[in-house]
Formats: sequence, C-alpha cells, structure tokens
Amino acid sequence: MTGVMAAPFIVRHAGVGMPEEAGPADGERSLDPEDWKAFRHLAHRLLDVCIDRLEGARDEPVWRAVPPATKQALKTGLPRGGTPLPRVCEDFLSLIFPYPTGNIHPRFFGWVHGTGTATAMLAELCAAAMNSNCGGRDHAAIYVERQVIAWCREIFGFPETASGLLTAGTSSATVIALTAARRAHSGPPGAARPHLVAYASAEAHAALGKALELIGLGSDSLRPVPVTPDFRMDLDGLRMAIAADRAGGCTPFCVIATAGTVNTGAFDDIAAIAEICAEQRLWLHVDGAFGAWARLADPAWRCLTRGIERADSLAFDFHKWMYVQYDCGAVLIRDEKIHRAAFSRRPDYLGPQGAALAGGDPWYCEYGIDLSRGFRALKVWFTLREFGLARLGAKISDNCRQARHMAALVERHPHLALLAPAVSNICCFRYVAAELGEPELDALNAAIVARLQESGIVAFSTTRLRGRLAIRAAIANHRTRREDIAASIAAVAATGGELLRERRKPASGATRRRQ
Repeated sequence: MTGVMAAPFIVRHAGVGMPEEAGPADGERSLDPEDWKAFRHLAHRLLDVCIDRLEGARDEPVWRAVPPATKQALKTGLPRGGTPLPRVCEDFLSLIFPYPTGNIHPRFFGWVHGTGTATAMLAELCAAAMNSNCGGRDHAAIYVERQVIAWCREIFGFPETASGLLTAGTSSATVIALTAARRAHSGPPGAARPHLVAYASAEAHAALGKALELIGLGSDSLRPVPVTPDFRMDLDGLRMAIAADRAGGCTPFCVIATAGTVNTGAFDDIAAIAEICAEQRLWLHVDGAFGAWARLADPAWRCLTRGIERADSLAFDFHKWMYVQYDCGAVLIRDEKIHRAAFSRRPDYLGPQGAALAGGDPWYCEYGIDLSRGFRALKVWFTLREFGLARLGAKISDNCRQARHMAALVERHPHLALLAPAVSNICCFRYVAAELGEPELDALNAAIVARLQESGIVAFSTTRLRGRLAIRAAIANHRTRREDIAASIAAVAATGGELLRERRKPASGATRRRQ
C-alpha cells in the first residue's frame, strides 16, 4: 500500500525540488521498516503473544523472580550498532516478558496495583501509532482528553467550569492541586509568603509530604492529624490543630481529606471536613487515588464518597481502581482561573492563541508542569466507552465484597486475626500463634508474605497498624473471584503453620541431643 501511494505523491511535489526518479540518499533513510510486510508479520506475532498472556493470566504464577543470569544478560554495553528487530523481540520475550510485576494475575493483592485490560492495551497501541503531543495545539487527541475530563467532572459532581488534567498519577496530580491551593492563599509569584500549613490524617499517603516539599513549603508544613479507632481523621483533632497554628502565627491554607487510605482503605468524613473548610476559609483537597472511584459502586460503598463534590481539588488514578493500564491519573480543580494562573506561561516560541494547528486554546501545558504530554486519554476513552460506568462500578463493588468476604474468612479462622475493618477493598490481618511475642509474630507474618510471593501462589504486601505488622490485601483486580480469596486465605494459614513447624524443629533437635 505504501508503494502505491508514494509514486503519485512524488509526482505532485516534483516542482518543489525532488525529481520524480529520486529516492532517499543513504544519509536520509528514515527509521521506518525497510520491509513493511515482514514488520507486519512480526507485529502480529507479538500481539498474539500479548493476548495469550492476558487470556492465560490465571494459569501463570502470580510473580516469579528474575534469575541472576537474566539480570546479567540485561546488562549490556552501549548499543552503538543496530540489532535486527526479530532478535530484539526474541530478547524481550525471553528476558523481560516472563517477569512482570504480577498485577495482571487475579491473586495479585500487593499494594494498590490496577490490573489493566485487553481493551486499554489496544488503545495504547493506537495512541503510540498517533504519537500525539497533548501539551496543546488543535488536534483530535486534545478533544478526547477534554471529553474524559468532562466525564470526570460529571461523575464527581464538579461544575462544568472546573478545569482538569490527566497526569502520570495522583502523586503529580497532588503537586498540581497544592500549587493551585498555595496560589489561592498567597497570591502571584513574588508576593510575600506567609508560613502556610496543611492538614491530613496520620494515615494519609507519603506523597503529600513530597508534594509540599516540591512546591517549596517543606514536608514539615504538613500537620498529621490523629485518627479515630476506625482509622479516619479525628475532626476534633483537626479543629485543635488549626486553632493552635493560627495562635502560633502560621497560616492554615489546606485540608487534605483521604478517600481510601493506602493502609486500610478507610475514608475520611469528607462532608464534615468540607464544613470545617468552609468555616475556616480553607482549601479542601481530596486524595482519591483509588477510593474516589467508589463513587461508581453500589450505595453501600458510594456513600463513603459523600462530600467529594464540595472539594476545591480532587486527585485520582485511572490505573488503579478503573483498571486502566499504567500510567494515568487526573486532577480536577474547581476554580479554573486559579488553576490556570498557577501554571500558565506563554513564551514566544509557543506564540499567542492562533489558527489551524496553533489553535486549540487553552493548551493543557497551561494547567500543569509538562509541555510534552502523551495521549493518556485514549485508553480511558476506550475503557469508558466499551464498559460504561455501570459495569465498571459493578467490578468496584465486587472488589469491596471480596474484601469483606476475606475479612469474614479471617475472623472464622482460629489462627488468623483481623487488624482493621474492611470498609472498602482492603483487608488487613495477620497469622497469630499464642507461643510467639509481638516481634516474633511480625517476623512470621513477613516471612509468610515473602514465601507466598516466591511461590507464585498469591502476592500480598505488608504494612504496620498500631505498631503491628499486618498482611495487607488490596483488591483492585477485575479478574479476581471469590475462589481466589478462599485459596489465598488457605495459603496464608498453610504457610503460617509450615513456618511454625520449621521454627520448632531446631529446638526439638536440641532437646533430643541433650537427652
């Protein structure tokens, strides 16, 4: 097909300096395949391999360690000369493809990793073929991102005038939101800077402190507010912290409510925090990295997001509980003028608002830190278009039910103990043994998680709750079924018993020797 189209193109443009019979000089060869037919065949083979991996995800180990020989093979010299593409693909299939993180597997419960979908994989391929720069200008990718942002405004109850931006994830979205919040409270660059302080629960994500460092306020400007027994922000503690800072000469400017804490999945009372922010004239930011999407779930979990529509800014991820491939997060900001004022710069090389390709104003680079931005919106657009909110919300509800089911299995097991309520999609528990003290129990539970990961049966992570090490299951996986939950809890119990027996063996041997 390319050859058929090339000849008339050269004829039409012969008058601008390229003779009809001229081909590219050796130094002007593009990086396109020299044999498109062979490239097409190779690409189809790779696509089939990728589809096979997703179709058979359940049959693979959850995780497998990268062998030392493979790690060594990946340490190569600088590739000064080229390697034939089929060889590059073979190296990928043998050295890289067999060793993923594991989050495509239905028994991956480590951290809060989304699963991805076959649909979004195709969208990534299409986006790569277009290779759009979504920093600005007038082209279709910009309008796709605008539509995705408009859908998000509607889902979360933000006004149509609110602005938004797709980001690498909630961490970068938080930097953008807090920059706007600072601008709202301290004026334009060059204005006198009061000692601004922000508030979040002691269970809030570490990314908040990083964000405050990055915008120049320092992580010590984040005041950790104590939590209640169910791991939610203590509202009386928040009021006391604000009053103490005002009395001490600091300027409170922002409260960060968490919609789904990373440790336990707890939700702060966003509506009540919104009332406090209104009284105190403070910016309300909601960290909804995964939990914001409970907005789509059944009423039992949707109610956890009550008040999110009152936020001044909201950060969330598509690559977690919306099952979209990494990476894609987003930020919504209620006051578009403040958002744009915090980031808008138009140097001469970008030019003023123009026509044709230079149009498309406002450009997305005026709402964040990146001028060069990939076409992240396409995989979200594909996902929402194919599945719809009802089906996605049903999967989110399924994950919450699965966490609840896991908690019930834990509570019924004589050697397991629940360490926090399973209010959303996270279940925290531990293996218990009366003969062991707290340090030994911590070590035992860490060993259980490591052994299960190494076995490829199930991947949990660990955290600490009130000083005790917990096995943590974060279920953000559309492939998970109740049978996976039951198998995983059975594996924890069996592995805990096995490790206890191994622990007792040396002591028994020593006793026999003394006898």
